[in-house]
Amino acid sequence: MNERLEALRKLMAERHMDAYLIPTSDYHESEYVGEYFKCRKFITGFTGSAGTAIVTADDAGLWTDGRYFVQAAKQLEGSGFRLQKMGQEGVPTVEEYLAENLPQGGTLGFDGRVVNSRMGEDLKALLEDKEVSFACEEDLIGLIWDDRPGLPANPVWILEERYAGKPAAEKIRELREAMKEARATVHVLTTLDDIVWLLNIRGDDVPNNPVVLSYVVVTEEELYLFINEKTLDGQVRTYLEDLKVTVKPYDEIYDFVRTFRRERVLLESSRINFAVRNNLDPSNRIIDRMNPTVMAKAVKNPVEIDNERKAHIKDGVAMTRFMYWLKKNIGHVPMTEISVSDHLEELRRQQEGFLQPSFNTISAYGENAAMCHYSATAESNKTLEARGLYLVDSGGQYYEGTTDITRTMALGPVTDEEREHFTLVAMSMLRLGHARFLYGCRGLSLDYIARQPLWERGLNYDHGTGHGVGYLLNVHERPNGIRYKTVPERMDSCVIEEGMICSDEPGIYIEGSHGIRTENLIVCRKAEKNAYGQFMEFEYLTFVPIDLDALDLSLMEKKDIEYLNEYHRQVYEKISPYLPEEERQWLKEATREM
Repeated sequence: MNERLEALRKLMAERHMDAYLIPTSDYHESEYVGEYFKCRKFITGFTGSAGTAIVTADDAGLWTDGRYFVQAAKQLEGSGFRLQKMGQEGVPTVEEYLAENLPQGGTLGFDGRVVNSRMGEDLKALLEDKEVSFACEEDLIGLIWDDRPGLPANPVWILEERYAGKPAAEKIRELREAMKEARATVHVLTTLDDIVWLLNIRGDDVPNNPVVLSYVVVTEEELYLFINEKTLDGQVRTYLEDLKVTVKPYDEIYDFVRTFRRERVLLESSRINFAVRNNLDPSNRIIDRMNPTVMAKAVKNPVEIDNERKAHIKDGVAMTRFMYWLKKNIGHVPMTEISVSDHLEELRRQQEGFLQPSFNTISAYGENAAMCHYSATAESNKTLEARGLYLVDSGGQYYEGTTDITRTMALGPVTDEEREHFTLVAMSMLRLGHARFLYGCRGLSLDYIARQPLWERGLNYDHGTGHGVGYLLNVHERPNGIRYKTVPERMDSCVIEEGMICSDEPGIYIEGSHGIRTENLIVCRKAEKNAYGQFMEFEYLTFVPIDLDALDLSLMEKKDIEYLNEYHRQVYEKISPYLPEEERQWLKEATREM
């Protein structure tokens, strides 16, 4: 890491750069990125999915959020980078740090393709008084990364309408209607999940997210798809031709947008890269708002919701079989965090329609689970023992949809504190899942329902309670989310609409001791409508037992026990028909009425 850092500083000095900014991003502002784009990991050694690095001549810092504080502190040891804990008292933001440390008339360097336009413009405004210039034409990390992986170019495939629920032609027509409402003549779309959703295609260019490296430009009459043409076979080419899609080379987007003159260009500045935005001629008028596809994609249609129910039955069978296997064999069969995670993936692969995991599985035993986004490595891989708590957060991509579930399990005796914390988290998850609320509520309104049992005891978890989930797409999807404070850059605090799928995942993390999270996916639906308005409620999609061995019923109110029993009745009814007799009997006991 130190050698790489010095090599970068040498390039910076040659180019008279006073600071170099390295975000966690690809050219499309994706949350997870392929190996080609992991520049921040390359230069810092930190492997988490979120973080921003800044390098100056005599300092280097990594900014990341509360999910990764413990992990980042360990991985940055000896790297030359200081951990900057975002949101903590006394810690400057990335922007504040640059404003304070860049000299008058200095130069800030970054690759303009991996910094979003809004951040770029905000930095320009912030640093204007210091007359800071930008050098954003070069990827300096690429110049020192000798064995950098190539750009992915995997085959594109068509998502059939029996899974998508709506033809792409209709989605394109509705997008053009939204453009007219915004009085836009051109729409530049660069977010990968929006593009593949719009065209009903999928691919494999980002790990765990079945998307395709591409850009789209939509006009009133034309639709241009910028993509590596080697990824398109004859069937997909014919399909795109039938949709009246013009295919162009992937990198041609930058020259193409230069041709616009006096257009009204709809784009989302926080989701389009600085280089694309910078290439638009000043004669164009920019309409900066959320891509219309975002809300359309978040509200799942009836076919998608019905398919998601089927996907979650399959996933529930795999997870239930995993719990049975783990409980039966712990202490008798050698197990590590990695080996049990591999076994769970194999159980998922046995389910018809399974494609791949929906994210890297978090398999964490004991104190490792206190790192809520922990990833087991050869160095950290703990052996599981017949005591304490084990946490697994995992999910699958199926033709019928995307799953995401966390269960924490007692592998043997647990402490009183572990039992208390496990019970509070289960109560929190169940209470949110049974929430009823008037239409118009946002996640900000609902978060306290989950946190109340914890806050009453002075406890908390440093992450959101829920995030939106895509349909055979990104496991984290805007714009719906459930959290108690706004994080503007997440853009996940919209009105909760019927058909939106959210996670429900409270937790507790005690550094050096244990971590607990219990997560179900829930879909919003309409309840009764009366004189007060339209009431809404949630329906569980996830059906997997909550480990009764770790519960303390004395902490639970009557309603909490009723919620638990009601949920477990549904788990047994939905999952037991797909299990062999021995596993079915175990499930019956695991979901017994309390």
